Amino acid sequence: MKDVLVYEIALTRVPGIGTVQAKQLIEHFGDAQQVFQSTKKALAQVDGIGEIRAKAVKSYKDFELAIPEIEFCQKHHIQILTLWDPAYPQRLLHCYDAPSVLFYRGNSNLNNSKIISIIGTRLHTEYGKNITEQIVADLQPHQVLIASGLAFGIDSIAHRAALQQQLPTVGVLAHGLSSIYPKQHKSLAKDMLQQGGLLTEFGSNVTADKHNFPKRNRIVAGMSDATIVIETATKGGSMITAELAYNYNRDVFAVPGKLTDTKSSGCLRLIQQNKAILFTCTTQLLEELGWQTKKIKAPAQRSLFVDLTDDEKILVNILQQKETQPIDVLYLQSGLSSSSVAAAILNLELQNVITALPGKMYRLN
Repeated sequence: MKDVLVYEIALTRVPGIGTVQAKQLIEHFGDAQQVFQSTKKALAQVDGIGEIRAKAVKSYKDFELAIPEIEFCQKHHIQILTLWDPAYPQRLLHCYDAPSVLFYRGNSNLNNSKIISIIGTRLHTEYGKNITEQIVADLQPHQVLIASGLAFGIDSIAHRAALQQQLPTVGVLAHGLSSIYPKQHKSLAKDMLQQGGLLTEFGSNVTADKHNFPKRNRIVAGMSDATIVIETATKGGSMITAELAYNYNRDVFAVPGKLTDTKSSGCLRLIQQNKAILFTCTTQLLEELGWQTKKIKAPAQRSLFVDLTDDEKILVNILQQKETQPIDVLYLQSGLSSSSVAAAILNLELQNVITALPGKMYRLN
């Protein structure tokens, strides 16, 4: 296994071979060892590789440099996750630029059934802090894993709120696991190791270079079912992450703010461009993701219907077949006049028997 990992790590260090090419090669040949053992001609024939990259692979000789990395991981109980590892974040596999190697230290399942990324500005407002904490608290009964980037501001607030709510939380780093950036979050990161973990694609000695943060952001976006943007200006890391999530066909939610608040301008732009869903409450989020547990109505509640008129009973019976129906169906199936349906619907709403939904839809309560 150690020999296999040497090749996997080595492939990430071949000049000219980025994450996209590494993933293509591994998927084509089966694993990194087979990549290095293939002929230059076979390598060059893989889409996106060509003669120059094939030559770079065949010319690479610094395999021994991967040994200290493997030993560091063994010493610090860090898992080295490759594309074929069951513990690798499976949601990432659907992203064309998924890292071929990840380093993970922690005790939470990166394939938790529900994963939400919560991101936002470093210079948050009190409103942003309160919303973040409330969202995490609302998610507590659903045992959602909270992912973010361990940065100042909304990221760290989300991580701390998750710890407080006994939810697993994973910080995705823009550097290796031999250090923590920002250093002020060293204590937070330590707590997260007991109730979540730290994840990165960078080798242990890689520092937090500014070019690493967009790479980090794609993992935050890709490993989650949905991304919630709390506060952000129109430029910055949160907008990059939201754009990546949108391009990965993930759900993106943006929390609205004041039109005059620059810290909410990015959220408003995402909503305006239809790249994010307007976030109103956690119940809405759960419904959009299909995570809301449907309440089973007790038969006793139906006894309330004995006081309804004949027209109202007809509409209720239609809604019992499928609890949400458009107005056109109610007209068609009831056989009532439009005025009779309108009067019955109004009375049913007043008695809290039905609820009006957007798009002239009605739901049985």
